[in-house]
Amino acid sequence: MARSAPSKAAAKTATPSNPFPVPNWQRPDEPQRYRASASELLDFYRQMVLIRRFEERAGQLYGMGMIGGFCHLYIGQEAVVVGLQSALKSTDSVITGYRDHGHMLVAGIPANAVMAELTGRAAGISKGKGGSMHMFSVEHGFYGGHGIVGAQVSLGTGLAFGHKYRGDGGLAMAYFGDGASNQGQVYESFNMAELWKLPIIFVIENNQYAMGTSVNRASSEDLLYRRGESFRVPGLQVDGMDVQAVRGAAQVAVDWVRSGKGPMLLELKTYRYRGHSMSDPAKYRSREEVQAMREKSDPIEQVKREIIEGGHADEAALKKIDREVREIVDAAADFAETAPEPDAAELYTDVLVGTY
Repeated sequence: MARSAPSKAAAKTATPSNPFPVPNWQRPDEPQRYRASASELLDFYRQMVLIRRFEERAGQLYGMGMIGGFCHLYIGQEAVVVGLQSALKSTDSVITGYRDHGHMLVAGIPANAVMAELTGRAAGISKGKGGSMHMFSVEHGFYGGHGIVGAQVSLGTGLAFGHKYRGDGGLAMAYFGDGASNQGQVYESFNMAELWKLPIIFVIENNQYAMGTSVNRASSEDLLYRRGESFRVPGLQVDGMDVQAVRGAAQVAVDWVRSGKGPMLLELKTYRYRGHSMSDPAKYRSREEVQAMREKSDPIEQVKREIIEGGHADEAALKKIDREVREIVDAAADFAETAPEPDAAELYTDVLVGTY
């Protein structure tokens, strides 16, 4: 269940320890768990399975040497992006860090184009130049894929400024992790977004480990949804392993931001099953911890249970979806392995040259 930061009503009265009381300020309503229809539940299931199978195959291709550089998998966190982006419109903008494959797929970018980008092919969504961490598609309202920790937060604030300046009714959604939540530019962005009442939802994907350090060891305030308090940015903490809880919180945030009340912060408590990247053996946590999360909180299994227990579909129907998804991923992998690499002349295109 989501929880919001405590009210400041009590701070209205001056005390010796608080001689300059902070006035109370408006907060959003407590979100309710979304009640998805049968078709929505099946769509949530399909999208999460697509991300899971895509990432598993990407991990295999990395092991085969088909993917160069770094590769950060999203396995375990599928409910976050599926639940949040189901509440967005085509006029909205999304930006994230380097664990971005799932965000791309949910944005509507074909699996072929994402997988081909991973293998550096000309048919990739960024012509094979972005790779795993720096994919981009303005056409789909997706602005990266950024390798610098926390850099996307200030860029996302700029996207929100653009929406407000144009008056197009759109909002920006900026994802970042628990590790990035300690970066200075994050707080500069909070301050600016609230001052200018920018239409942005800041999303902390708290998978509980930055690169290899527990959030409890790295953050003096580990209730990350409270990080916007000093800037009057309201926050909610949400069960990021439950896609309907995520969708409910997303609706509250979207309604708040679209109504012109300024930014909002969502902390999604989630978990990654794999290491920080493919090169991370993840020895800083036990197998028992990971296995317990898989058994008790897996987002795909939760939706599967609700679909079957609600009588929305049976095992055979879900297996059919699984087969269809595997066919899509297999075809994407085959395409990514055989598509041509960029022409050498592409080294000189899409290069920004400044004069000083």
